Amino acid sequence: MKPALMILLGASAWAQEELSLKQAVHLALEKNQSVAAARASVDAAQSRITEARSGRLPKVAYSESWARSDNPVFVFSSLLTQHQFGAENFQIGPLNRPDFLNNFQSLVTVDQTVFDAGQNRNATQRAEVAREIAAESQKLAEVDVIANVVRAYYGAILSVQQRDAAERAVRSAQADVERAQAIRSAGMSTDADVLSIKVHLAAVQEQRIRREADAEVARAALNDAIGVPLDSSYTLSTSLVHANLASVALADYENTSVAERGEAKQAKLAVSLAEKQSAEARSALWPQVSVHGAFEADRQNFYDKGGANWMISAGLRWNLFNGNSDRARIEETKSLVKQSQAEQERAGSAIRLQVRRAYADLRAAEQRIEVAKASTEEAEETLRILQNRYGAGMTNVTEFLRAETAALEARLRFQAAIHDQRIAAVMLEMAAGRLNENSEVLN
Repeated sequence: MKPALMILLGASAWAQEELSLKQAVHLALEKNQSVAAARASVDAAQSRITEARSGRLPKVAYSESWARSDNPVFVFSSLLTQHQFGAENFQIGPLNRPDFLNNFQSLVTVDQTVFDAGQNRNATQRAEVAREIAAESQKLAEVDVIANVVRAYYGAILSVQQRDAAERAVRSAQADVERAQAIRSAGMSTDADVLSIKVHLAAVQEQRIRREADAEVARAALNDAIGVPLDSSYTLSTSLVHANLASVALADYENTSVAERGEAKQAKLAVSLAEKQSAEARSALWPQVSVHGAFEADRQNFYDKGGANWMISAGLRWNLFNGNSDRARIEETKSLVKQSQAEQERAGSAIRLQVRRAYADLRAAEQRIEVAKASTEEAEETLRILQNRYGAGMTNVTEFLRAETAALEARLRFQAAIHDQRIAAVMLEMAAGRLNENSEVLN
């Protein structure tokens, strides 16, 4: 059994299982309701294709009716269709004042369109294009789910790291209080120094409380992104470390995005859909030819005393004038084609801009990592030196506390820079149209 599937067994299993980022993504694609809704939309679009294609097939209908009347015309015609008309029915009395007569009628009709100037073909092609658009919407929903899971997954890891950093700061501050009290006992500092460090301890304890709450919320947000109960518990096995990414030129990302992004494909399909609508509107100006067939059985009783007949006919219908509504529809669809083409151009520009923004974010995050790493090392070394100097009475408590605060902030910035680099890498893959559940960037 796959680990991602074992996780579904219950809360106890969650507590024992590790969950990698890719497993979280696979699970989300199975459980997330946004993806389920998009899949249902594709199924509905497929059904509309079948519905459109049915226009090529004959329409067969069956009906059963019963009537009873003494209307002279009704009685006369019913006797004829029932094959029950006799010489006695020509008498003036029965003709003018006939008795009540039953007529049970069974009717089967068949209608077949022979020529519709391509209306059914255009409707079918339009439904097929709509199905492709729905399929692209499903892919976009899946990509959005992947991106949301990545953000939530790394957000949960970052929140834990920040909580741990705050916990470390609390332990350090507690040790500082003990150190300051020892120094005061030795007569090398004052009560003010001890009180200042206690205030610092309270501040980092408050920060730890906030970080603990943030970690709980981040874990619930990850569960929500995956589509599992919010109180589920598990171990995140994918580390939040600096990703070593292959260098790819911005132009390559842009070219890929225009060809692969779901939004670009949808914009192109929207143009095709508008063209199909325009062709369908023009076909309304042409005549339609259809064939009609019918088989009829009429009976005085439901089972006997009846006759049958059949008929076949052909018809032509040509809409010569209907108040210019067809012409207006044609002009409307021409405008829709132009609108779709303009939106396609706009979509291409917007996609390139998103790629450039994601590319810049990634480069900036990588540079921030280098700066934050150096800053953290310098802050840690400064703190070590000032701890020794303070213990020896060679510096004041203000400088010492400032160094502790700077070291904590540097560690948090370094962790945030790594988090932002991993997120930016995923966002760049998403902007380029490359992101999927098996992307290397999820490793």
